[in-house]
Amino acid sequence: MYRKNKWGIMFLAVTIMPSIIVTACRSGGTAIPTYSMEMKTSYNSGAEPKTLDPQMSNDIPEAIDEMNMFEGLTRLDKNNVAQPAIAEKIEVSADALKYTFHLRDSEFSNGDPLTADDFKFAWMRAMDPANTAEYAYQIADYIKGGDAYNSKMGKAEDVGIKVIDPKTLEVTLENPTPYFLTLVAFPTYFPVDKKVVEVNKAWNLNAKTFVSNGPFKMKSWVHNDNIDLVKNERYWDEKSVKLTELTFSLIENRKAALTAYEAGQIDGVDNAVPSDDNARLLKPGEFKVEPQIGTYFYRFNVTKKPYSDPRVRQALTMAIDRKKIIDTVNQTYEKSAFAFIPYGINDFDPSKQFRDVGGDYFQEDLAKAKRLLAEAGFPDGKGFPEIKILFNPDSNHENIATIIQDMWSKNLGIKVSLRPEEWKEFQESEQKLNYDVVRAGWIGDYMDPMTFLGMFMKDGVNNQTGWANQHYDALLGGAKKNADSKARMQQLHDAEEILMTELPVMPIYYYNLKYIAKSYVKGVIHSPLGFVDFKSASVEK
Repeated sequence: MYRKNKWGIMFLAVTIMPSIIVTACRSGGTAIPTYSMEMKTSYNSGAEPKTLDPQMSNDIPEAIDEMNMFEGLTRLDKNNVAQPAIAEKIEVSADALKYTFHLRDSEFSNGDPLTADDFKFAWMRAMDPANTAEYAYQIADYIKGGDAYNSKMGKAEDVGIKVIDPKTLEVTLENPTPYFLTLVAFPTYFPVDKKVVEVNKAWNLNAKTFVSNGPFKMKSWVHNDNIDLVKNERYWDEKSVKLTELTFSLIENRKAALTAYEAGQIDGVDNAVPSDDNARLLKPGEFKVEPQIGTYFYRFNVTKKPYSDPRVRQALTMAIDRKKIIDTVNQTYEKSAFAFIPYGINDFDPSKQFRDVGGDYFQEDLAKAKRLLAEAGFPDGKGFPEIKILFNPDSNHENIATIIQDMWSKNLGIKVSLRPEEWKEFQESEQKLNYDVVRAGWIGDYMDPMTFLGMFMKDGVNNQTGWANQHYDALLGGAKKNADSKARMQQLHDAEEILMTELPVMPIYYYNLKYIAKSYVKGVIHSPLGFVDFKSASVEK
């Protein structure tokens, strides 16, 4: 499932330390400026959401919408540090396995009180195997008994979520998780109104029945057009919310979104600027390029010959020119990817980044690529079946696929064709392994290498390559249990080395966050994890 700006309220930082009690928000004494403009803004978040049920959604545009209508136990600040939100006090046990969340007085947008039971209900329904939630693992992998329950091997009553009283939630983890307080700020952990959800499965698809607990509430939803939000007067920190209205446009086409922006119809566009316009837009200064925790890559279907042969995957990976792709298509200073984990994630030593410590795992080497392809039985590409590159219709994806098509054809003598499919069909083909090679991208869900490596475990719902490696799974399984931070980080490095040796995926470049926004909209937090937070936004001229 991404940025950087002014944060309008102050919290005491949450620190994961033995027996530490974290206290609540302090908001007194800060002068509130006066603004001359109407406090309304609009932003294009992307395609029409499949759902705005936080336990069932799985895409960045949906997360942007949900981030502004819901709030979890914690909320990420402009530095991606978890701060107290619905939890006003957090206690962590000495062994870092038990978290006690003390909830502040708060309500849902319909006036129903928000209780610890609403959190438990939301988390359990995400893990319920009957619901097949794609992000179930985001909870099940960490909470004691969660994975067993989600895989139908355990009982709901054995899951480590306990409601002590309406304002106290006790959570027991399977293993120490240093980033757990960041996880509970993720949409899958958002609370939902148990009273509403239990009686109406379609509650989240209509403004009349939509209930949330965040800074904004839904006023209207014109499907495939826009979602109109207004300030939620029942939000616990309502005084910090300056905007009275926030409209999310649902324009999927990049060119159309940019046209709407330049016509003054919307104030911002999220990560959807056509690459052909990048150079032009960089000059005025409204187009922002910032670091992002993400990787653009291709998946190989390793269940299908000849992609089942690692030598073939290695040859294809070494035979492209990443810099040419970046300079021709993106033109926004991305870094070529010769490993999978992007820059921006710290190693055990926080003064060093995981990527710098791990370094590169392969090089572009056409001579070696040809040699590997010959060893696999395809000298100069002879006898190699036609490669079909699957991608969803989008000018950037198509331009990249066209360049790679040309490179594989000229460099290796392989016939390559393009296979565009509409988004829904594309997703189905990818999930069912109905492809040869498919374009992909991954934005981190939290600031740890596990958010990238975990998806390629044998049963990972986002694996979608057919690849599995027993040693790889053992390393990640060990890292999940390892309380020794230094040894754990080495296990993650070792796992990435296996992934980058066998190459079920072909890294192409590390994402940069790109968005365009009017200068008079202030205080929006654009996270490198993909979230866009308008809680502290204002309109100033």
